[in-house]
Amino acid sequence: MNHPNFQTMNESELRAYVLTHQDDTEAFYALADRLKSKPGRKLSESDFEILPEILAEIKQQQQK
Repeated sequence: MNHPNFQTMNESELRAYVLTHQDDTEAFYALADRLKSKPGRKLSESDFEILPEILAEIKQQQQK
C-alpha cells in the first residue's frame, strides 16, 4: 500500500488523514512529531495515547 507523502501535507490535511485512518501508525507518528516540534506545544507520553481526542479538541477550538 502506498502511503501519502506526509511531509508535503499541511497540518490540517495530516490531522484529517490521521482521524480517518486511525490504524495508520506511520501517519500518527508523523503528526505527533510535527505537533511536538511546534514551539509552545508540549506533549507528554500519555498525550500520545489520546492524540485523536487532542486533535478533535484543537479542531473545535479553531472553528470557534
